[in-house]
Amino acid sequence: MIVDFHTHILPPEFQNLRSEFINTDATFSDLLRNPTAKIATAEDLIEAMDRDGVDVSVIMGFGWTDHGVARASNDYIINSVAKYPTRLRGFAGINPSWGDIAIDEVERCADAGLLGIGEMHPDTQQFDLGSSTFMQPLMEIVHSLELMVTTHCSEPVGHSYGGKGTVRPEVLWQFIQAFPNATIICAHWGGGLPFYALMPEVRKSLQNVYFDTAASPFLYDKDVFQVVASLIGVEQILFASDYPVLNASRLIRQLETSGLAQDKRDAIAYGNATRLLKLQITHTE
Repeated sequence: MIVDFHTHILPPEFQNLRSEFINTDATFSDLLRNPTAKIATAEDLIEAMDRDGVDVSVIMGFGWTDHGVARASNDYIINSVAKYPTRLRGFAGINPSWGDIAIDEVERCADAGLLGIGEMHPDTQQFDLGSSTFMQPLMEIVHSLELMVTTHCSEPVGHSYGGKGTVRPEVLWQFIQAFPNATIICAHWGGGLPFYALMPEVRKSLQNVYFDTAASPFLYDKDVFQVVASLIGVEQILFASDYPVLNASRLIRQLETSGLAQDKRDAIAYGNATRLLKLQITHTE
């Protein structure tokens, strides 16, 4: 079994609206202004899942800046989960900077069955993830509705790439410390935050934190699985591809060649996600 905890789909009409949304939404412009950047539909994702042997995928919104773009994207995620109820789970794209509008959108999406918020992009959304005062209103509704939160994260070193951003381990750790009871999922291995778990105070603070493997082959070699597992345990690692940036098959190969024992690979591939999502799956459609 494979559960892919980080994928992105968009309404098919977004393809034809690319030039308009580049001027409307800063995150759309940052990630998708290149005409070669892939825009995938729910059907594209299901086809890729069937090809690569993925049972369930979490479909995420982006950290939209424009509420209209976000609402259209969230509606598509809601409808896609309803269309493929055994294959898809959804997170809503929310911008904390919207204030009360953000709270209303969280409630609307949660009422429609979405399970979390993400993937937030603090750089293009222009908010300070490390500010507990700013994040408090959003995190209060997250707590009351028992939602999860996924945020984009970036490494403080290494090569530059589109959307890398400044949500580095120090900012991420401020966020985690401010909301210790929240279920926080740090995308892209948390920008390397797990490596700091050698510090006891960091390790202690990560008890409700998960790290996904989205785009891992672009960032690290296969040894990252062994290293992070040795520092925080496999129980807090989530298999994730970042589809359509990468197909799940590439992450599957990296995990299979990581050198981890089968039971640890299984925990990463589906065990941890099954627990978080409360999945009960016996077969694939």
